[in-house]
Amino acid sequence: MLRRKPTRLELKLDDIEEFESIRKDLETRKKQKEDVDVVGGSDGEGAIGLSSDPKNREQMINDRIGYKPQAKPNNRSSQFGSFEF
Repeated sequence: MLRRKPTRLELKLDDIEEFESIRKDLETRKKQKEDVDVVGGSDGEGAIGLSSDPKNREQMINDRIGYKPQAKPNNRSSQFGSFEF
């Protein structure tokens, strides 16, 4: 394997300003989302949404990670096709 000298990275003032503006934008979006969640969650759960209902908790986790489960059909024709027994 060939080795090369380490590359020097220089942080410029423009880079710092861009980072700060993006960070502030993300913080304001997060705060707005939390405000909407607090207003929407008026049943006492708040923005965190901790509840004893496992289905509700599972749904919140699925929404957060972007998972959309497909419903499984319970009839035999969907499991085995059009076979006759």
